[in-house]
Amino acid sequence: MRLGKLKNRDFLTLLDYTPAEITYLLDLAAWLKQQKKAGVNHAAFPGKNVALIFEKTSTRTRCSFEVAANELGMHSTYLDPSGSQIGKKEAIADTARVLSRIYDGIEYRGYDQSIVEELAQYSDVPVWNGLTNQYHPTQILADLLTIREHFGTLAGKKLVYFGDARYNMGNSLMIGCAKMGMQFTACAPKSYMPEAALIEKCQKIAAQTGASLSFETDPLTAAKGADVLYTDVWVSMGEPAEVWQERIEKLSPYCVTEKLMKAANPEAVFMHCLPAFHDLKTTIGKEIGEKFGLDHMEVEDAVFEGKQSVVFDEAENRMHTIKAVMAATL
Repeated sequence: MRLGKLKNRDFLTLLDYTPAEITYLLDLAAWLKQQKKAGVNHAAFPGKNVALIFEKTSTRTRCSFEVAANELGMHSTYLDPSGSQIGKKEAIADTARVLSRIYDGIEYRGYDQSIVEELAQYSDVPVWNGLTNQYHPTQILADLLTIREHFGTLAGKKLVYFGDARYNMGNSLMIGCAKMGMQFTACAPKSYMPEAALIEKCQKIAAQTGASLSFETDPLTAAKGADVLYTDVWVSMGEPAEVWQERIEKLSPYCVTEKLMKAANPEAVFMHCLPAFHDLKTTIGKEIGEKFGLDHMEVEDAVFEGKQSVVFDEAENRMHTIKAVMAATL
């Protein structure tokens, strides 16, 4: 596979990439995964250095970027919320200009999309979006690779996102499905749907790719004919704990249950970007369980642990697709 085909490109949102470019990234990720499984050294970037800015902490994103960088022969510097002056003592534009003099690539995981866009505007090296409030493109690449591995194709496959579709996962899944000619359904309360402006953009993309977008408030109706049932935590990172009660009241009908899985296609898979509240084995899960009398939230444990769940394949693919993004853009 050819590396560096998208040299010096930022990776901020899949809106910026064509279906052919996304396919290239998926093909490259699949090839890099194959190389790793075969034990083939693919350290193609010795001497390169990347900065990993994490204003929001993470397990999968941090581990994926660090391992991917290492296996490509690069060194990485992790900057946690206390390890950087970005936006505090130093302007975002100044941070970008400093880091791009030192590093060959910059990853940002944090808050508003405007921050990663400003980093990219003032950086002389590629900037990669590890997550913002609005978009999570590296996760969607991993999701698309996982779906393609399972079904052999993406075009025409129906993905239903259950829950709060207003933020990064609902937005990014809609974009990814529109780009790749898939059927996307957001299943949520009317007030929890994506913004009209983004829907309009994705409708225009879908008209060119053969994709379809639909918006449904009834979970059983949405699940019919689905190939992928997808959900996410109900309270996003950085939101106050007080919103739990409102989200539980609004979103409990959208929990992915065994009943919903049975309404989908027989070969349907369950996906979740993790972490998941499928039991009470976490501090927050236990607290919420005690307060609201729940033993799970966005997904039943039987679904999460069931034979149709591919959540850990999906989690592994974060590393392979992130590696592809770096290898393609450096």
